[in-house]
Amino acid sequence: MLRSWTSNEVVRPLVEPILHPSRWRIRALGLATAFGHPLFYFAWAKLLPQPYESLALRILVSVLGISLLVFPSLTATPPRKSAVVVFTAIFWLTLPLFFAWMYFCNGGNAVWLASFGAMFLIYYHVTDWRIATLGSASGTLLAWLAFKAFGPALPEWPDGQVATNALVLAFCWIMGLILAISSSNLRREQLNSTLATMGIMAHELRTPLATISLIGDAIRNEAAACEPEAGASLEKLADRLHATVRNMNHQIDGQITNARLMRLPTHLDVVNAADLVREAVAGYPYRTARERECVTVRVEQDFQFRGSHALFLQVIDNLLKNALRSLAAASHSSGPGDLLVLVRTSGGRGQIVVQDRGVGMDPRLRTLIFTPFFSTNRASGHGLGLAFCQRVVHSAEGTIRVQSATTQGASFTIELPVLAA
Repeated sequence: MLRSWTSNEVVRPLVEPILHPSRWRIRALGLATAFGHPLFYFAWAKLLPQPYESLALRILVSVLGISLLVFPSLTATPPRKSAVVVFTAIFWLTLPLFFAWMYFCNGGNAVWLASFGAMFLIYYHVTDWRIATLGSASGTLLAWLAFKAFGPALPEWPDGQVATNALVLAFCWIMGLILAISSSNLRREQLNSTLATMGIMAHELRTPLATISLIGDAIRNEAAACEPEAGASLEKLADRLHATVRNMNHQIDGQITNARLMRLPTHLDVVNAADLVREAVAGYPYRTARERECVTVRVEQDFQFRGSHALFLQVIDNLLKNALRSLAAASHSSGPGDLLVLVRTSGGRGQIVVQDRGVGMDPRLRTLIFTPFFSTNRASGHGLGLAFCQRVVHSAEGTIRVQSATTQGASFTIELPVLAA
């Protein structure tokens, strides 16, 4: 019990990327870091001189802020693990390590006592409270050791200053910790409540669907006692009812899976790409025979990768659903080959490509489609599908990208590391 709680509540949040950080929030932090430090250098070195200021150090910290503005991978949503590590490292360097160093070098004066205290509140707001706690402790300790080894020679602090400053900083640290924990718990409760509501709604929808399925069975039984022509019509009606039920259950399963975006399982299977694609294509609940006929699977070179078989099955399913929806919206009628699912390898990496000749999308939409809760299908108002796909692919150390143009279809390429034979 204790081990499970520690894993779910403490360890996993430390290494799990944020669901959907705001791109503009990260850029705003980058702007504040990049331009704020030169401005404060001017203030503390020229307008209101402080005992210690370093232009080189300010420039170095400013460059770290600029990196948040110039590297798109650091603001991608959802973030990759590497981006989370870089983001965490940047703010560890620019907040606890830098501010603690300046605090010690300036003799713990009033300006840097206030700045160091404010840093705790900022740091706990910028990142997770667990990371902020570890970062504050390690950054302060490392800055103190560096100050003792390389810092400027300063007179002894006046009597009582150490105790006074420690009390003020402890208050700032405790308040930052309490506020961060309460905010984290509130966000988690809101997320759990939303996911629970989605699960209840999905479960409740299955009850009327089961009734519709029974009506379909009853119509099929009645068809056996009717004239051949009327019986055939009733059989078609029963088939349509059952197809509708299968499709709706399929949609419910998909939404429940998508609702687990924050709670993907950590176990990994050895997955055969060709078998995965064939299983997804065969199990998809097509609305018509023509819709099934337009799907073509081509295996140029099979490969194996490590990931969750069940989740990747849902990924292919989501891509098929989007492609078929795009084909249905096209002005031309779909035919064989209009939806191609290709399995191949390229440059030592495995690729699964889902390519359609549907309506495509304009460049503006291409930059947004992997954002949670965004959708190009305004009728559904739901856009978790592709965010879920990206998260699953990233969990297997892969990438997913799209090429598309208006009226020219779309091509989604999943690229994955190949297991050695």
